[in-house]
Amino acid sequence: MKSDPIKSLDPRVGRLPQTDNPAKQPLDQFGTFEVFVQPAPGKPFRHEGPVHAPGLEMAYVLAKEAFTRRFTCSSLFVADTHDVHVFAPDEQTPPTDDAASKAITPSTFEIFQLTRRGKQSMQTGAIDAASPQQALALAHQQCTTMPYAFWAIDRRAIRFTTAEEQDFWQTLPDKKFRDAAAYKGGEKLQRFLDASR
Repeated sequence: MKSDPIKSLDPRVGRLPQTDNPAKQPLDQFGTFEVFVQPAPGKPFRHEGPVHAPGLEMAYVLAKEAFTRRFTCSSLFVADTHDVHVFAPDEQTPPTDDAASKAITPSTFEIFQLTRRGKQSMQTGAIDAASPQQALALAHQQCTTMPYAFWAIDRRAIRFTTAEEQDFWQTLPDKKFRDAAAYKGGEKLQRFLDASR
């Protein structure tokens, strides 16, 4: 677990007052993990929100329970918030693509764009780079329409859904109780109103 337990991409967490409580032990809270959901095969992943968990595997389980039980989903992945690198063009100077980092073996970074504040960050592709800063710099250079923010996540830090886990989201056709259309509440209400007149 990282040393900064309150870092979050959720703006509500960022607005919390900072308090110095000597009785509070460091690292006594769960870490924050960001959840990304793919609504259908071939569609881009989108950021759904955070979960708090003691580790990456438990975050994956909690993300599945919190974000995929009632909505269409074909896959999800989870990453520690500390591994999500953010660059906001309107608020920061562009990251530099320094020559020194080019000597390092590159990694693949998943790139997300937040088109405007209040929307969901959407996956736009992947970039091979030697550092998160280089990945963000390349994403910034390649973008024609400037979004509110770029996110870069090293693939090695992501807990992906494996091929063996794909059946998580397959529902049986006879389980109609999962669908809102299976509940005929409107008809029952109309019968009750007709009978009470």
